[in-house]
Amino acid sequence: MFFDRPKSGELSILVHIDIYEERGTSDPREFEELALSAGADPVAMLTGARSTPTARYFVGTGKLDELKALVQEHEAELVIFNHTLRPSQERNLEAVLQCRVLDRTSLILDIFAQRARTHEGKLQVELAQLQHVATRLIRGWTHLERQKGGIGMRGPGETQLETDRRLLRERIKSIQARLEKVRKQRDQGRRSRTRADIPVVSLVGYTNAGKSTLFNAITDADVYAENQLFATLDPTMRRVELDDVGAVILADTVGFISRLPHKLVEAFRATLEEAASADLLLHIIDAADAERLRNIDEVQKVLEEIGASEIPQLLVYNKIDLLSDMEPRLDRNDQGIPVAVWLSAQKKEGLALLEQAISELVGTNMCHGRVYLAPTMGSLRARFHRANAVLNEQYLDDGRCELELRLPEIDFSRILAAESATPELTGWLPISA
Repeated sequence: MFFDRPKSGELSILVHIDIYEERGTSDPREFEELALSAGADPVAMLTGARSTPTARYFVGTGKLDELKALVQEHEAELVIFNHTLRPSQERNLEAVLQCRVLDRTSLILDIFAQRARTHEGKLQVELAQLQHVATRLIRGWTHLERQKGGIGMRGPGETQLETDRRLLRERIKSIQARLEKVRKQRDQGRRSRTRADIPVVSLVGYTNAGKSTLFNAITDADVYAENQLFATLDPTMRRVELDDVGAVILADTVGFISRLPHKLVEAFRATLEEAASADLLLHIIDAADAERLRNIDEVQKVLEEIGASEIPQLLVYNKIDLLSDMEPRLDRNDQGIPVAVWLSAQKKEGLALLEQAISELVGTNMCHGRVYLAPTMGSLRARFHRANAVLNEQYLDDGRCELELRLPEIDFSRILAAESATPELTGWLPISA
């Protein structure tokens, strides 16, 4: 397979081999998009099939000759495999092909390194990269087998390779300590939201399913959203107000992908814990993607790995504007509980149905009625206003203040307890959210 496009990055040969045990777990088109997202310029893709990889080169000798010919024909600077290679396989391939060789893990790590913007995101990516490169230190070094020598340099006989590994371990340990501090800060934030009884709704899904676009449409935020894999990595949280629910925290998380490197899952655990501790997961799905069923399975695998598989989910089928004769709709199960919403975040169609479904799934018991406050209860009146619970207000002839309120029952009880007040109530009824 050859590509005809303007040259923009490193000339690259892509290699996709259907391994029997991995068959159906990855898509060559997605692999090409990954390469483009990393800034590569694919000029050809070598495909094939094998029952098992070879120990020395991953591919057989015949495919290796084909690959070498392609590298020479296109003067390629880089060969990228859509597979995980062992360090020895990378070194053997580089020796034969006389160019750099990357595997799928290194490719995804490179994309993450380009897209990380926050301090936490950069730390997470660096940790994953260091853990990955720790097994590949020998590449490119010719002096590592020699002992340190020279005047003032004689010591316990530590080789340069051992020194590099020791420095690498120290750096990894330092980053892990800093990320642990970030994790504790996130835990503290989550405890604060729990005390305030604010539901958290996390957006999860396969990369490029439209999570950030939907997040922006709901919250009027300005999160970077682009039609490319892993457009955004850094988590973003916004507070939104929903009818019959009140305040809700909406969290946008990193996208998933098939065969997501385990080192990335570990490095981004602090970020992914936002999904694991949510009250509701919005599983965003590209409705126009022919591989959407496979993508759903891949997302479920990652959710199981981070301990979030038991959290209630609402399936959100996005990009229905790319389908013919498809209108926004809300699907319910036999009990009438919302299970799926079909919408278009780009066209902002179906957002009202999504908000309705979220309200039903995370809503608390609401109360509505009138309270009568004595002239001495000005502080209580101010608290109701700060909670945005006042629908109507008027003063009576006897000096009392009549407030028509609508707010979560737990908030009403908390406000009364804080003021140690028992105002007169009329028509006060709980309303099922």
